[in-house]
Amino acid sequence: MIARPSYLEKLIRVKGNGFPKVITGLRRCGKSYLLGVIFVDYLKTQGVDEKHILVLELDDALNAKYRDPLNLLDYVIARTEDEATHYVILDEVQEVYSIVNPELTGGIHRKAKDGDEDIISFVDVVLALSRRRNIDVYVTGSNSRMLSNDVVTQFRDKATNIKMAPLSFSEFHFYSGGSEEKDYAEYALHGGMPLAVLKSRLDKEEYLKGLFQTTYFKDVLEHHHFRRSDVLEETCNVVCQTIGQLQNAERIANRIRSAHRIQATKETISDYLDAMKDAFLIAPADRYDLKGGSLIGGSRKYYLADVGLRNARLSFAFPDQGQIMENIIFNELCYHGYSVSVGSFDSIEKDGGGNSVRKTYEVDFLAVKGGESIYVQACYSLSDAETLSRETRPYDLLRNSLRKVIVTKDPLPKSKTANGYEIIGITEFLLSIE
Repeated sequence: MIARPSYLEKLIRVKGNGFPKVITGLRRCGKSYLLGVIFVDYLKTQGVDEKHILVLELDDALNAKYRDPLNLLDYVIARTEDEATHYVILDEVQEVYSIVNPELTGGIHRKAKDGDEDIISFVDVVLALSRRRNIDVYVTGSNSRMLSNDVVTQFRDKATNIKMAPLSFSEFHFYSGGSEEKDYAEYALHGGMPLAVLKSRLDKEEYLKGLFQTTYFKDVLEHHHFRRSDVLEETCNVVCQTIGQLQNAERIANRIRSAHRIQATKETISDYLDAMKDAFLIAPADRYDLKGGSLIGGSRKYYLADVGLRNARLSFAFPDQGQIMENIIFNELCYHGYSVSVGSFDSIEKDGGGNSVRKTYEVDFLAVKGGESIYVQACYSLSDAETLSRETRPYDLLRNSLRKVIVTKDPLPKSKTANGYEIIGITEFLLSIE
């Protein structure tokens, strides 16, 4: 079993809070396994009787009749009649279709159409179940008809959302049990999609490549009724090729037009970027003015939810280790609950001729959680004094008391510069973020 301790801990923390728990995240990242195996096993260790645990996989044809919301409601209530707490897990809840209130149709269960009023949906069922004192409800759901981001939106403020990602490096290393260096090399190549981790190398690569066509692109195109699969694919390719670079929709549109003679407006590209974000395939990092204290519009950086997916999309042909390391750091910070943005600020300096010039500096990441803020620079190699000086220059100019870290792939022991900035190797950083 691949342990997901962080997510199990979150489930334990919200267990019995009176709200339905909605697990969202990238398709194939392990949501069903988290609830149906890891959480169920935990409940059993706590003495919960199996008859008080109901797992219903709604994408299974054997459960097709429960895709009618009222049939589902009746079934669950019938299975949870005694007063003990029952843990109800509804997997792939988007399979439940909406019906018109039978009171309006002479008792007939008629599938709802666009424009119908007084409909009953899976949201009504889940909320009704969560109001019963002896039922604790857990839900997963995502496919082309309803991506998991939409599922939690349906509940508004009446549900607890737990956002899930592929394996972090810390989870992968715990499962693998290899050396830190060896595990990092494997993780940087094939990432942490749970099913990929369990396969042989060739099978991993075929699986990861296939996910785009059979799952992610198919979901996005069908869900949003997009017609330009070529634009979607090239937009994704550009994001994968330019990890760590500032991008916007117009720049991507121009690049696609120039490289492939594919015509797409910046509005279309913006829609496709938003769709990939909603599907949890990519995540943006907005620019933040470190001196002005506000977000900067115009451009942002995009990171893939999993570096194995990034590499697969590029056929494992562009192993830019600096990009990959930066993406891994971003994902790990998010995994640990940090809100992550790209730090930026301007400085007025003298040029060689003594003239005042404005220079823009960047800090790869400003990571914020609670009352803690951290600056992180990702530098694949600190091979010489000039590189170190370049990486620390923004820190010198900021002159504040925030923790300032430089992460490198070089096998260096954790140390500090003369100005107190931390230098730490990538694996030590990833395994000690907390």
